Amino acid sequence: MLPIHSFITLSSLFGLALGLGSSCSAPLGSGHGDPNTPYWLETIKHQGSSPFNPNQTREHPYEVFRNVKDFGAVGDGKHDDTAAIQAAMTLGNRCGNLTCESSSLTPAIVYIPQGTYLVSDAIDAYFYTQIIGDAKRPPTLLASTDFRGFAVIDADPSKQVKNETEPWYINQDSFYRSIRNVVIDTRQMKPEAGAIGIHWEVSQSTSLVNVVVEMSQEKGTNHTGLYMEAGSGGFMGDLVFNGGKIGMSVGNQQFTVRNATFNNVTAGVNALWNWGWTFQDVTANNCEIAFNLTTGSVGSEAIIDATISNTKVFVSNSAPSHHKLNGSLVLNNARLHNVPVAVGIYGSDEVVLAGSSGSDDDAYIDNWAQGNAYVGTSDTPRFVQQAIPPINKPGSVVTPAGKIYGRGHPQYAGLDYTEVVSVKSEGAAGDGRQDDTRTLQRVIDEWWGCKLIFFDAGAYYVTDTLRIPAGTQIVGEAWSQVIGGGPKFADEANPHVVVRVGEEWEQGVTEISDMLFTTRGPAPGAIIMEWNAHEPAGQQGACGMWDTIFRIGGAAGTNLQEECPAGNLDPKCQAAFLGLHLTQSASAYLEGTWVWTADHDVDNVNQTQLSIFSARGILSESLGPVWMIGTASEHNTLYQYNLHQAQNHWIGFAQTETPYYQPVPNPPAPFRLHPEYHDPHSYANQTDAWAIYVRESWGVTVFGAGLYNFFKNYTQDCLANTTCQTDVFDVDDASTVQIYSLTTVGTTYQLDVRGRPAINATANSEGFQDTATLWQRWEMEL
Repeated sequence: MLPIHSFITLSSLFGLALGLGSSCSAPLGSGHGDPNTPYWLETIKHQGSSPFNPNQTREHPYEVFRNVKDFGAVGDGKHDDTAAIQAAMTLGNRCGNLTCESSSLTPAIVYIPQGTYLVSDAIDAYFYTQIIGDAKRPPTLLASTDFRGFAVIDADPSKQVKNETEPWYINQDSFYRSIRNVVIDTRQMKPEAGAIGIHWEVSQSTSLVNVVVEMSQEKGTNHTGLYMEAGSGGFMGDLVFNGGKIGMSVGNQQFTVRNATFNNVTAGVNALWNWGWTFQDVTANNCEIAFNLTTGSVGSEAIIDATISNTKVFVSNSAPSHHKLNGSLVLNNARLHNVPVAVGIYGSDEVVLAGSSGSDDDAYIDNWAQGNAYVGTSDTPRFVQQAIPPINKPGSVVTPAGKIYGRGHPQYAGLDYTEVVSVKSEGAAGDGRQDDTRTLQRVIDEWWGCKLIFFDAGAYYVTDTLRIPAGTQIVGEAWSQVIGGGPKFADEANPHVVVRVGEEWEQGVTEISDMLFTTRGPAPGAIIMEWNAHEPAGQQGACGMWDTIFRIGGAAGTNLQEECPAGNLDPKCQAAFLGLHLTQSASAYLEGTWVWTADHDVDNVNQTQLSIFSARGILSESLGPVWMIGTASEHNTLYQYNLHQAQNHWIGFAQTETPYYQPVPNPPAPFRLHPEYHDPHSYANQTDAWAIYVRESWGVTVFGAGLYNFFKNYTQDCLANTTCQTDVFDVDDASTVQIYSLTTVGTTYQLDVRGRPAINATANSEGFQDTATLWQRWEMEL
């Protein structure tokens, strides 16, 4: 282990992964596909399955992949394709229409080839669905002139039941959704119509990627690109909104948005309510208002790397703060061209922060904040509404232009279908029963580095470590599962890795997307993933995971459902030793990664609460760079995030929840502390899991976090006076950490410095939640 103060040249320790797979002759690169042929996902053989779905037979298996043209869609912009697309969505007794609120048994990809698809009613998106368009030539969903639905795509439709309108899903449990590579066009509808492109009331493990919404640009337009009234997200990125009254009208506990562009929109973002959102890399051109925060219910908005042009107001608030809390706001690295007001008050001439004075004048906001700021352990807030000291950003996490690095979901649009190898075609069963360890290892050993390794939808049971060399690219299908189980993962005293990505100090372009990793209980010794791989020199962000989930228990195939009712302490419900371990040699770009120990049964009609025990969430010892963009870690016994001798980490937004069963038992029970894995030294005065625990770490920035505790042993009386948990976030004296937009629920103290309370939540109430805008260790010049 390198000491944190070592000045050894790290590049001397890294080595490129040796060679390629044994059947390879040349590296994969960007591919050799014909640009005029369909996207490889359309062309490959589809043999994905849902092995635990009971409503299928060998003769009539459940179909995961559905091409809408196979259901009669034409895609010529003239024929009404609504019924055909909806038929593709609903095939197979899927979860929706008030018959089911959640299920892991009916995953689907609804694939839309190139074309223009006329729709006259909403496409109702069912639970556990990925809507994917051709990544080469994204299709268009064109709303007809007589369109009658609530939204072109509706992720949470409502239905009239006994004179009441009931939504299909519970908004904070609406998991497993993705829409990517589509254009939504509402311009044929009347400008004054209340057109909505996407209704996206969703929760964790959801994403919008590479989506364009075209709306009317006529005077008086009433079109909205994206509408979201509730939920607990989530990530979205690479979005473009053209025209309309509102680009995004959004209310949700938390979300991360990366790379969003608003062109000729009256209001780019209309925030209805939130506890905390992080916006990274935002562009607004020719708008009235870029961010409209005027409802009085917006708890926290953290905006970084914004470019605003020819727009009247960058941020509009509901009322002047005048030295009192009125929503936390952080603006960093914002460039304004012809934007007279940077921060203003709706309906008033009051200017809180001036912008650029004219069409030839530019303004720059280095770092500005509104809200309570803290220093060290003083526990005394100072209200700020002004420029604040710059963020110290390690060079490895920013681009040459000074922006936080971001990278979209890999889609491999340049590949030919022959450059994709299916693990099922190579002999893997994926039935959740047969041991696929040797077969998967053989496929990886043969083809890593020269083929895209495709895990067809299914459940792949492994009984020993699956080794993925640095330089491997893996894609799943509707969150293909790798399930670790058996004797090697059963001993807490001797933890064993389920999936190892790269060997120590190994470099290579390493990408995993659309996968789900889990265990079959009991598995108290399972380290679900150990990540060693590091990006090659000069290839920033080349090692990462996108839309990848760690789901521990609570679903079919885990043996951790009805076996583990709430309140039990049965050892058979010990499900994992550690979720994700970023080792010292690793670099990682994590976007939309969720490490979730199930609090309820996804497949139970009543979503019954469970007590499942996973000892640790995410442990990072990485020297960096590490980006955690829209990540979450929930319900793990000891901690959700633990940074030990970590360096060069950018984290935002990070979301956690404390286990519902605590403090019965108190941590570390039912596990033991393992100093070799850098566990917190003692829980003598700690009755709950740490949300974030930082020791001897440098260059760490938290740019938006929501740390929540809703329960004390499954009761919620503690919420009234924020006593569900005393301490939730601890940083030691040796670490250099910057914290912005820190939101908590149910906790007495929002931050400790080596056990000494530094931020008392009572001073930071923003409604149901409490938000501290800024914490730095050393005195700030303000």
